[in-house]
Amino acid sequence: MKNRRAFISKAIMAAGGLTISPSVIANTLDSETSLELPSLKGRKVLFIYGGWEGHEPEKFRDYMTPWLQEEGATVEVFNNLEPYTDETLMSSIDLIIQIHTMSKITKEQEKGLLKAVKEGAGMAGWHGGMCDAFRNSVAYQYMTGGQWVAHPGGVIDYSVQIKNKKDAISKGLSNFEMNSEQYYMHVDPNVKVLATTTFDARFNEWIDGCVMPVVWKKMFGKGRIFYTSLGHNLAHVTEVPEAITMIKRGIQWASASKYEAPEKWLSPVYG
Repeated sequence: MKNRRAFISKAIMAAGGLTISPSVIANTLDSETSLELPSLKGRKVLFIYGGWEGHEPEKFRDYMTPWLQEEGATVEVFNNLEPYTDETLMSSIDLIIQIHTMSKITKEQEKGLLKAVKEGAGMAGWHGGMCDAFRNSVAYQYMTGGQWVAHPGGVIDYSVQIKNKKDAISKGLSNFEMNSEQYYMHVDPNVKVLATTTFDARFNEWIDGCVMPVVWKKMFGKGRIFYTSLGHNLAHVTEVPEAITMIKRGIQWASASKYEAPEKWLSPVYG
């Protein structure tokens, strides 16, 4: 790999007469390289659901749990946040999947969740169930990489653009159309963006042309974080093959924090 980076660096400089930092070359290569998706076989998954009923937490539970089990995972399901305080349980978990919109997390629950992820548990989620869960916890938002702030127009037609076609989560997928809530978010600049959406002037003219991340991945300590803003209702994603495919692939990727080396990237690509 070092020889490959040196060769590419010299080739680019020779062609353009430019001086490019080796770290830029390294980051470029790392951002373009993605391992194959891991299996869920043998993974221990904690599925947490609850919060605002409008995001259909029970329907997602009933859809996702059988799929996880079919893939070979062991799933523990809870309709409250107390498992986050169980240090023995949390230390044994490979992956946390959470749909718990507009709720509150206690300091003890927050501490247990963040500790588990820092030490290697992955976390995956979608829409408000993950990134509009705990508005009272900036530490949680620091971990997830984003926070919902608006969905102009409510449920509308909008398009999603695949921005990274080499990553295992988005590889082989094409741009697609959604009829759902188009999330406007505050986003951590240090995330790897896989898909975006562009706002227009239909509802708020001042955001016309704004490009917003829709799917991303990141690290928090040793833990892998996957998030997509898709998924207001279960049918919104299950009826769009690309949407549900990315959710399932993101879950697979995030489950491997304890078993695979962390992926490295420093510079996001939004548009």
